[in-house]
Amino acid sequence: MLRKSLLTAIAALVISACTTSPTGRSQFIFMPDNQVDQMGLQAFSSMKSKNPLSQNPRYNQFAQCVTYSLTREVGGQWEVVVFEDESLNAFALPGNKIGVHSGLINLVDNQDQLAAVIGHEIGHVLSRHSNERLSQETAVSTGLSMVQAVTQPQTALGQTALGLLGVGAEYGVILPYSRIHETEADTIGLDLMARAGFEPRQSINLWLKMDKAAQGGQPIEFMSTHPSHASRIDNLNQRMNQALQLRQQALNMGKQPRCAK
Repeated sequence: MLRKSLLTAIAALVISACTTSPTGRSQFIFMPDNQVDQMGLQAFSSMKSKNPLSQNPRYNQFAQCVTYSLTREVGGQWEVVVFEDESLNAFALPGNKIGVHSGLINLVDNQDQLAAVIGHEIGHVLSRHSNERLSQETAVSTGLSMVQAVTQPQTALGQTALGLLGVGAEYGVILPYSRIHETEADTIGLDLMARAGFEPRQSINLWLKMDKAAQGGQPIEFMSTHPSHASRIDNLNQRMNQALQLRQQALNMGKQPRCAK
């Protein structure tokens, strides 16, 4: 009887935790979003206190201009910080926090290429990928200790929790997003940058530049924590016509970002 009651309770939890992502994919999410947001805020605060921030006003203005052009399309209050770090990386955390490395700003040629990366990262947040991964991890292994662990990044469990949030490499732990999450973030990011008036075809140039930099031996944290598959560009190209239509609609509405690098 007890076993039957337990199975019933578990089934009820699974059913109640089923939700739908922005692309229509079924997700298993049961952690409260405000709890996951708080974990993101804690992680971001810790990163700002332990890693050097860029004092370059041009870098900061560029990153802010691109980010705010994108986030106007999704609403909410977002914070973007440029970290003084030559690795090619950017990330977004629950709680609407975005980090961009100075090395990435040096790499990109224009506002559209930076928008491709930041739009992709915002896509992870909008799809609640951190919550999905934390929910799965909590459900199968460590219970609520995962929630508490984010306040102790020096511990092994704390590093795992931060990796699940999407920080990972900052603490020596890399937990890549799945191929499904990556494709979803690519799709959302491409549409988002187009709706904001950025040139979506520059996303292809961005990934080509990333690949070229990797072949040259330059460390690319973004590519290591976000696996690049041969199908990525193909997937983007398959959606490009729709993205170009979205961009034309944006231009017709007067949305023309002018973010100078």
